[in-house]
Amino acid sequence: MSQISENNKRIAKNTVLLYFRTLFIMAITLYTSRVILNALGVEDYGIYNVVGGVVAMFSLISGSLSNAISRFITFELGRGDIKRLGVIFSTSVNIQLGLSFLIMILGAVVGGWFLNTQMNIPDDRMEAANWVLYGSLLMFCINLVSLPYNACIIAHERMTAFAYVSILEASLKLLICYLIVVSPFDKLISYSILLVVVALMVRLVYGIYCRRQFEECRYHPIYDRSLLRQMGGFAGWQFLTNSCWMFNTQGVNILINVFFGVTLNAARGIAVQVDGAIQQFVNNFMTAVNPQITKDYAAGKIKEMFILVCRGAKFSYFLLMLFAIPIMFETGYLLKLWLKIVPDHTVVFLRLTIIGSMLNMLGGTGLTACMATGNIKRYSIWISTVGVLVFPLTWIAFRCGLPVESTYIVFILVYIGINVVRLYLMKGLLHFPPVLFVRKVVIPMLLVTPVAAVFPFIVTYMLEESFWRLCLTVVVSLVSSSAVIFFVGLTEKERKTVTRKGSEFIRKFIRY
Repeated sequence: MSQISENNKRIAKNTVLLYFRTLFIMAITLYTSRVILNALGVEDYGIYNVVGGVVAMFSLISGSLSNAISRFITFELGRGDIKRLGVIFSTSVNIQLGLSFLIMILGAVVGGWFLNTQMNIPDDRMEAANWVLYGSLLMFCINLVSLPYNACIIAHERMTAFAYVSILEASLKLLICYLIVVSPFDKLISYSILLVVVALMVRLVYGIYCRRQFEECRYHPIYDRSLLRQMGGFAGWQFLTNSCWMFNTQGVNILINVFFGVTLNAARGIAVQVDGAIQQFVNNFMTAVNPQITKDYAAGKIKEMFILVCRGAKFSYFLLMLFAIPIMFETGYLLKLWLKIVPDHTVVFLRLTIIGSMLNMLGGTGLTACMATGNIKRYSIWISTVGVLVFPLTWIAFRCGLPVESTYIVFILVYIGINVVRLYLMKGLLHFPPVLFVRKVVIPMLLVTPVAAVFPFIVTYMLEESFWRLCLTVVVSLVSSSAVIFFVGLTEKERKTVTRKGSEFIRKFIRY
């Protein structure tokens, strides 16, 4: 029990550190999004989102290997084999360097052809769009080479360093906003170049820190055929899952461009930006929890892992719900307050995006548990078969003349199905009882959500839209949601833990 308590304390500490980082980054992200939208204009902002999406589709290859790298590094840390860690790190760097070269070639040839012949881009902005393509490719490859270093920081649970570097990156992007506003050159081209410079600076900082802090982060030209085969097999099956995600996000983004034009790409880009800022709070928690799930599996602590999977899924959903409810009720006013220009459809896009994210969030810890086994062939086939339905169903909906919002409805329905399928697969891979997840996660979620939304609904229904109504909605939502989560969503043991930790925090605060 002492070891479990120590793990929980470390997870809590890392989560708090990441939250301070997120508050700072979220403020900068929301501000920079507004400045960049106003500086570029709706059309150029939409071009950047859709062209960047073409490059992001290559991450279905890189993301597969990134997950393999993170899993193998964290697994060996759980086993305590430092020598093997060094081999894995060097092999990972070799893989990412080779992949970067391949993606640059493919991106320039295939991406360039698709951009210039198939996409719906105004003729006078085609040159700038090509700058965005090549800048995005270069930035993508720089970030790709950083992934083994990032995986080591997260696996070692050094969230302080992770937070500091992220704050540096956000600050540099704030500087970009100022430079874009005063730039006498084409603003879209300037924006693309400056983002590459920031990515390069962040890459150098990660490299220097990891070499100084972690013994295994010293590159050696190693060729381990067996390890390459293991990582390649793991990544190959991950490739299927990541392919579905890319088609369901960036692929759908391209469909929206083809059927409706760049203005709706701008609306979708804003919705994704806000949703991403909200999810940072939950991702911080998941970043702190996920390494421990893998380490528990590596150490043979299966029962402890089951508890952490359920608790992580429930808490991640509740954390997202705290932010989602007031934003859902005040979406229109928040967007008008935040942006000078609010593209059409942005309000409904954002609401539906948040609902989809809340459903998708439920499966995060289950995914990590399945990845920890390393035996993911069956998992990837099933999840990919169900998940890939979003793209063709969206294409069918658009071809039939349904409105652009139909793609979000398709996404929500498909991802409800994915959560059900994942529980079935966890039973086979891990002997995880699905009824445990239903009892510990799904039932509390279904009880808490509608009750927590009642009081904010009353406020927005009774009062006219205004800044004071926004403030009241936020306060009422946070108080009612927190109360319902505490009394309905938590177990008796969890309530005692929260009460004790809260009391300790208040005593320390008063003492200072």
